[in-house]
Amino acid sequence: MVRTGVRGALGAPRRAWRWWWRLPRLRRAAVAVLTVLCLLLTPVAAAAVALRLADAGQPRDDARTRGRDALWLGHAWVDGRKGPSDVAALAASLRTTGIRDLYVHTGPLESDGTLHSDLYPRAAWLVAALHSAAPAVRVQAWLGNVVAPEHPEGLHLDRPAVRAAIAASAQQVLAAGFAGVHFDLEPVQSGDAGFLDVLDRTRAALSAHGALLSVSAPQLDPLPSLHSVGRALAGHPKWWSQAYFGQVARRVDQVAVMSYDTGTPLPSLYGGYVAQQTSLALEVVPDGVDLLMGLPAYYENDHTHWGSAETVAAAVRGVRLGLGRTQPGRERFGVALYVDYAATPKDWADYREGWVRPQRAR
Repeated sequence: MVRTGVRGALGAPRRAWRWWWRLPRLRRAAVAVLTVLCLLLTPVAAAAVALRLADAGQPRDDARTRGRDALWLGHAWVDGRKGPSDVAALAASLRTTGIRDLYVHTGPLESDGTLHSDLYPRAAWLVAALHSAAPAVRVQAWLGNVVAPEHPEGLHLDRPAVRAAIAASAQQVLAAGFAGVHFDLEPVQSGDAGFLDVLDRTRAALSAHGALLSVSAPQLDPLPSLHSVGRALAGHPKWWSQAYFGQVARRVDQVAVMSYDTGTPLPSLYGGYVAQQTSLALEVVPDGVDLLMGLPAYYENDHTHWGSAETVAAAVRGVRLGLGRTQPGRERFGVALYVDYAATPKDWADYREGWVRPQRAR
């Protein structure tokens, strides 16, 4: 009786929907919809599985700081809002880290590549104060702006006069005592010859003064030529090809990958993505160049950055996995925290616990 009742209860609905499946047009439409869904979802599912696998396993014990880490600092440090007590506190906090380089926001550059000196009235004081409080730390001027063609009002790197002005601006800030210049020009398209020329000009100018050149770089193509797809569909070249990334790296002393704003919704997927990015970068950065992987020491929550997923802890795990799998013995390697004014105590704790310890802090 029970079995008959169950069959009756299930049988009626089945007969009710079978009629439309017999109609050719409806059947073809249903198959088409299912096919499209499979085509759309299968690559996404495959990518998720790949990233989850990249996050699997335990990082090597020796995949820790080499004492070559960096920190981006906001503009308040050079415009007068920070004072001696702030420098003392910063110097004290750096002693329990592996941070050697500070990128201090000193711009922005004008659209013609020039730089107004009144933007950084306290830069010379800051550099001198940090030299006294933290002698081992190097202070670099962080210069940048948006770039054409995505931002027509920004820097046009295809213009020789603009490129020459950028190099001159980089040399200009050395008068404040900076140990080097850190460029953050966004978004530079993969293959941009003008950007390479800017780096060549600037490095020649800085080398004459014994100064460093470092650069923020986009993420690398997770799949071959993915930057071309992004440029064609969205007009936004999110990634660089691995080959172009290598060309940039050969022209600088340090390259810092902005390995955040990935749109990955889970810590495990984000960690796997960072592990992949670390490996891709390690494969093409010369041994004599510092490679730094960015850590998201800030919180945002939108479709490009899931705050619950893109954490310092997840990024550090990914960095350690990628380093250990690809080039565990590399010394010229580190992480860079973005950014000082948004970093929370937990961000700092996760950096120290995951990346600095158990080695003895500086």
